Amino acid sequence: MISTFTAFFDANVFYGARLRSLVLTLAQTKMFRARWSEHVHDEWMRTLLRNRPQLTMASLEKTRRAMDASVLDCLVSGYTSVIETLSLPDPDDRHILAAAIVCRASCIVTFNLTDFPQETLRPFSLHAVHPDDFLLDTESIDPIAFAVAVREDYQHYKSPPADIRQLRRQLARRGRPGHVCTDFEPFRDPGSLKSRIGRTYRHFLIGLGSTARVAKKSHRPRRSRAIPALSRR
Repeated sequence: MISTFTAFFDANVFYGARLRSLVLTLAQTKMFRARWSEHVHDEWMRTLLRNRPQLTMASLEKTRRAMDASVLDCLVSGYTSVIETLSLPDPDDRHILAAAIVCRASCIVTFNLTDFPQETLRPFSLHAVHPDDFLLDTESIDPIAFAVAVREDYQHYKSPPADIRQLRRQLARRGRPGHVCTDFEPFRDPGSLKSRIGRTYRHFLIGLGSTARVAKKSHRPRRSRAIPALSRR
């Protein structure tokens, strides 16, 4: 089933290649509907080129086209007239909120939670969620589909092949202190994943911090804040 839950992604989520790849792979599972805009593309590409001048605009444009082709109806348009009606701590972030409103998103996924105050988002039935929490909530919808998607993302690194420890460290750099996943099964022992799917196993998220959050299948399901139960269909 295709989820009706829509998440709008801030540019900072796409800045890091590893996290960007993981989010896009998960979006293709249809556990959520991923949305972004041309403004978002312009922002992450501009920032990346400024910080990594060895990259080229041509290579980033190729990535941009691949992103748009990988997720159906991902680009939001028709929101520019809404921007001037909004108020945020940083006026430059208003395009994010405007696009999220127009596409009827339920959340804005961003590392900069303070830039999107809840009192401002509440009238639009929106809230901001950190990527750590968004991915944890996504995992709680369908742990097996999540694990398979993470494994697929890991396996697509072929030239050169990904080193599991290096990949986890790279993802950790895009997270926040306090929420790493040293116990998420595909990263701990990717070779054994197939034999462990469907069994009780320690799993949680993908190296986005520094303290493991561990759950067992026998525990009560984690109540999702980012993805309400009514949207899990």
